[in-house]
Amino acid sequence: VRDRIQSVPIDNNPIHFSGLLPNGNFEYDPKQSELKGTVVTNPHAIPYWEISGLVEYIKSGQKQGDMLLVVPEGGFAVKLGNQALIKQRLKVTKGGFYSTTFSVARTCGQEGKLNVSINPNLEERDWGIMPIQTVYSSNGWDSYAWGFNADFDDTELVFHNPRVEEDPACGPLIDSVALKLLDPPTRTRANLLKNGNFEEGPYVLPNTSSGVLIPLHIEDDHSPLPGWMIEPLNTMDSKHFFVPEGRRAIELVAGKESALAQVVFTKPGKLYALTFSVGDSNNACEGSLIVEQFAGKDTLKVPYQSKGKGPVIDDVKLSVRKVRV
Repeated sequence: VRDRIQSVPIDNNPIHFSGLLPNGNFEYDPKQSELKGTVVTNPHAIPYWEISGLVEYIKSGQKQGDMLLVVPEGGFAVKLGNQALIKQRLKVTKGGFYSTTFSVARTCGQEGKLNVSINPNLEERDWGIMPIQTVYSSNGWDSYAWGFNADFDDTELVFHNPRVEEDPACGPLIDSVALKLLDPPTRTRANLLKNGNFEEGPYVLPNTSSGVLIPLHIEDDHSPLPGWMIEPLNTMDSKHFFVPEGRRAIELVAGKESALAQVVFTKPGKLYALTFSVGDSNNACEGSLIVEQFAGKDTLKVPYQSKGKGPVIDDVKLSVRKVRV
């Protein structure tokens, strides 16, 4: 028997911490009178959250057809059916830049999608679309990150399943929703690149086994990796992976489609040195890898033979006169 929270306090202070949202792992459950099987029947049944549409409260180990549903943290998660959504009201700092991290899993063979947005928002139709198709982790759950600028002091963080499937219960599982207030980095005399060591980035869940994914075609103003324009990447921390310097690094996970870029303002005729490190993160990924680097009209291909054991690192240097990295 688990303890139940009968009432939940509302914190009116802006969020400055890094970590799970209140009931971000859905361990505080609805009352049995507000459940019909696994279906949540009251919009306010899940403490701290509000739902709309077909939302199911899933216990780890539960079966859906032949599929065993496993929850990465704790014992419970939520599943969004056709057009369903779940949201939480947050007290934030107006003008602050935040990153949300959350874990997602598929429950069907079809390609899934998850929309992430904030409300209210000064921009219309401004949301992030997470494609839930390729699974990168061994347990079937991937962590994603999405950034946003807080236009108001009070906002709602919304997760919405936009798809309509023949099976109305065929939707994404969500767990471990966290938030982090980011400190946008600046350029220094030592490094013209903002956030060149990737230290400022999304919250990494403590029990993750595969880092945090930053999805394909994310808008620059929603990049949870400040300073960088993103194609699909995986941010990794030194607690779980080998990182040669500091606490963070990035992994290019989508082949030639995977890239990150930054515009650097330079002076004509001056010589600039671009240096970076290439290696593996000690995550058992073996094989022949190539990192291709572009700076202005200059190109450099760096081959790397990964044994998946770390910590062999190649430091690369390229001299250029003007650069868009």
